[in-house]
Amino acid sequence: MHSDVAQARPLNTRELDKMATRIRRSIVEMLEKAGSGHSAGPLGMADILTALYFRILRHDPQNPGWDERDIFLLSSGHTAPVLYAAMAHSGYFPVEELDTLRRFGSRLQGHPERTSLPGLESTSGPLGSGLSQGAGYAHVLQHIDRDPHRFVYVMMGDGELNEGNIWEAAMYAGKYRLRQLIGIVDRNYIQIDGSTEEVMPLEDLRDKWESFGWHVLEIDGHSMQAILDAVGTAKAVSHKPSVIIAHTIPGKGVPFMEYDHHWHGKPPNRAEAEEALAGLPLDAKAEA
Repeated sequence: MHSDVAQARPLNTRELDKMATRIRRSIVEMLEKAGSGHSAGPLGMADILTALYFRILRHDPQNPGWDERDIFLLSSGHTAPVLYAAMAHSGYFPVEELDTLRRFGSRLQGHPERTSLPGLESTSGPLGSGLSQGAGYAHVLQHIDRDPHRFVYVMMGDGELNEGNIWEAAMYAGKYRLRQLIGIVDRNYIQIDGSTEEVMPLEDLRDKWESFGWHVLEIDGHSMQAILDAVGTAKAVSHKPSVIIAHTIPGKGVPFMEYDHHWHGKPPNRAEAEEALAGLPLDAKAEA
């Protein structure tokens, strides 16, 4: 019997909220030590990654190559700090190793590198490639292996949707009705140069995905229950791929970072990190 984290010890929403705070603290600490990296996106995605790694995904940190695992792909590879933090806290490697982010020779590079760290499913660098990778995985599961119990999750940034490769993959997945493919869009309305709607407008985003044959859900990306419910609904859709548009706050949990696109690709210095950590107490009351 494999030790499936999500099944052996499912966390309730209160516990998930507390874990998300731990992950946010780790993000701040590792970025400050690294002196480089992206802050806003990882902090905004912490609730989603917490829900995935501690409740949703079928996975085994002690056996990362488990044949029955779900597949998680981080298409927006620059948000790697949130992935590394979720993996460390769920047991893939010691939490202390987070301090090596972006160091020469570290397994925790600025973008995930598949062969360097067990549990990473793909190498990401160029934006826009994750959905194509996920569609390939899902096609094999559904039409070749005929294994209906495993799912492929692809996390994308909204600025990343500027990439044409995303829409080629969306068209492909719609054609082949890849029901085991679940996309998640971090809809925080910022990218490195400013607002997504000023750089390259995305709305009406729901209509765009629906026109490619996808089932679309829109949620508050900071509500654990909404995240869990949306994934449950997506897994129940039997005839098409699903995408969850998760509305998030960039820099969530750190007031001086929230909504500010300048924090997209900027780490905190020591004083800023101390201020951020003071606002992320581990004993904060979480919502049930």
